[in-house]
Amino acid sequence: MALLVLSLFPGIGLLDMAFEEEGFCVVRGPDLLWGGDVKRFHPPAGKFDGVIGGPPCQAFSKLAFLQKHAGRAPRHGNLIPEFERCVREAAPAWFVMENVPDAPVPSVADYYVSSQLIDNRWVEQADGIGGEQRRVRRFSFGRINGSSFAMQLPIEYALLEAPLQTFAVTARHSGRMSWQVKAPGTVTASDGGASVRMNRYKLPEACRLQGVAEDFLEHAPFTAQGKLQAVANGVPLPMGRAIARAVRNVMNYKPGDETKADDELLRLEKRVENYRTDSGYTEEYAVDIMLDLLSAIRRRSRQPEVMSDDASRRERG
Repeated sequence: MALLVLSLFPGIGLLDMAFEEEGFCVVRGPDLLWGGDVKRFHPPAGKFDGVIGGPPCQAFSKLAFLQKHAGRAPRHGNLIPEFERCVREAAPAWFVMENVPDAPVPSVADYYVSSQLIDNRWVEQADGIGGEQRRVRRFSFGRINGSSFAMQLPIEYALLEAPLQTFAVTARHSGRMSWQVKAPGTVTASDGGASVRMNRYKLPEACRLQGVAEDFLEHAPFTAQGKLQAVANGVPLPMGRAIARAVRNVMNYKPGDETKADDELLRLEKRVENYRTDSGYTEEYAVDIMLDLLSAIRRRSRQPEVMSDDASRRERG
């Protein structure tokens, strides 16, 4: 069995794709993009190894003050509490939340949470070179029964930054301006006869910078602007892969671990059946079976062991 992950606020699934490429099996939760409502969603407890997601960021973006100045509240409000609630209900071994740099760090009882800022330009795209797009995001990693020893996700960074640099992909502008000469008769003293407008990313360029094929949403049931906005709201695919790989490393997941644990459980089941049908086995043998079984279940469930205070002090040295 693959490691099962619940994705909240999945959008078009860029972060999901990244985790799938690293061997996780991702189950997508409800999203406003598809008519879902996370406030009505209640995940089952104990079924997921991890939870990932990026709640809407408009309430914490640097442009939020413009909406407030205009008397408008962010469309979706603050949905981070809904992310926290779903984590509490699902009770996974770990979670990862992505958002803009100014977003608050999630807080969930019994989870130690570390947070770090990552720039897409630091993450390897190909041949050891980082991404062209400058896109800084906050990633918060929570681990149940964790401690400060969990620290931050061990991201594998690129050796070199890309020589070219572009602004973050957004649905409204590309960070570039163009000057247009006005028609005769419209010259004013303030602008010398020219006007300025912000350029927008074309969808193929936005897809390329986000790490997906230029025709990624070719058959999606969205308008051109809707496609651009959906792509812009996602996590760049290479950045997502780096996060997924770091989770694997810090949780000590290795390819094939799930199969090995399942095989071990089957072997122990046979030992239990032999004990039930053969009266020649001793009580000590039964105890050994139970201890082995508990160890196998712990490895299969991916729940990190709780470190006692004495063990914690010993590890600190």
